[in-house]
Amino acid sequence: MSAIPQERRVVTAIPGPKSQELQARRLSAVAGGVGSVLPVFTARADGGIIEDVDGNRLIDFGSGIAVTTVGASAEAVVRRASAQLAEFTHTCFMVTPYEGYVEVCEALAELTPGDHAKKSALFNSGAEAVENAVKIARAYTGRQAVVVFDHGYHGRTNLTMALTAKNMPYKKGFGPFAPEVYRVPVAYGYRWHTGPDNCGPEAAAQAIDQITKQIGPDGVAAIVIEPVLGEGGFIEPAKGFLPAIARFAEDNGIVFVADEIQSGFCRTGQWFACEDEGIVPDLITTAKGIAGGLPLSAVTGRAEIMDAAHAGGLGGTYGGNPVACAGALGAIETMREQDLNGKAKRIEEVMKGRLSAMAEKFDVIGDIRGRGGMIAMELVKDRTTKEPDAEAAGALARACHAAGVLVLTCGTYGNVLRFLPPLVIGEDLLNEGLDVIEAALAAV
Repeated sequence: MSAIPQERRVVTAIPGPKSQELQARRLSAVAGGVGSVLPVFTARADGGIIEDVDGNRLIDFGSGIAVTTVGASAEAVVRRASAQLAEFTHTCFMVTPYEGYVEVCEALAELTPGDHAKKSALFNSGAEAVENAVKIARAYTGRQAVVVFDHGYHGRTNLTMALTAKNMPYKKGFGPFAPEVYRVPVAYGYRWHTGPDNCGPEAAAQAIDQITKQIGPDGVAAIVIEPVLGEGGFIEPAKGFLPAIARFAEDNGIVFVADEIQSGFCRTGQWFACEDEGIVPDLITTAKGIAGGLPLSAVTGRAEIMDAAHAGGLGGTYGGNPVACAGALGAIETMREQDLNGKAKRIEEVMKGRLSAMAEKFDVIGDIRGRGGMIAMELVKDRTTKEPDAEAAGALARACHAAGVLVLTCGTYGNVLRFLPPLVIGEDLLNEGLDVIEAALAAV
């Protein structure tokens, strides 16, 4: 049972006076480049509720950007992490190893797609996982070039900024970026020039043609793609696109990397989103939902590829921290015991049903898409031209925040509302949050 009543409650303006006091302190102490979607300061969080320091309870449709999939105070995560804290906090796995790291790698080998021999390496953040996947692919192939896709997001380090498509706020003013990165089209069905029906094969042919002309397949170390593009707008590549790209990689000795940092661990109603079209990646990167809110990430893949890097070539002081590993084992336990894949599918059923009904009433809604507990609503000024409406997205988010529902925006054009509720959220709370969204649409 949740320690926090699973009820929306707005008792002050949002943000309230205590949050405003803390925000004043924050502005004098925290670098301005670190932003916040909503400056309400959290006191407690669990289930589908975030309670702030003023006593407001917000319905959480963000999950810390797909991190608190099992809730922000999941019993198994707290129990296992607390037990590990009492034993030791750190030794550095590269100095004196410990069982928890090995257990997480064993679990990843079992859960990730494919029945081939697998190994893993653990890190702290999603960007670190992607960067190390590229290192491993380069070591294995002896090649340098990396292919990524329009609308993709992969992180904020120098290499992962180069891999990321969106300039503002992720890249502007931070260059020069790492070389030998090439960007090709993705199958964005809603915005594909010939329409969604032909999008998958057409986009794949165009991407493969560009790779062949610009680099040559024998120069490509890795193709890196999110099976559902997250920050780019929860874009599901049109059917047929991912299998065609994966076949091209296999035929040309290119390492196919599925970036499942936002879409993994039951988020889309499957353990990993690439399973939807039967994709078995050579390497898969995970983070976010892996450890119930504790900092952990991983690269998992074919044993012979993972072993290509020399001893000492992979690692990091905190990578695979024992407390984070304990949290991951607790999160996986929760996902299994509570059938969070099934719960994600039910969230999709409820949300898509409600949002589709809203789309019939409000012309600003251009597209409803996504899978499981990873659902998005793209807003446009005109359904015919599909001109993005970032202003409406911002106004809608602010209206939801004021009414006690935390929602996030995303998209290359800033015009997408993304919904990432904890998969443990109660259905009554889910529907109440959707009621608020509908009222906000009517007001905006």
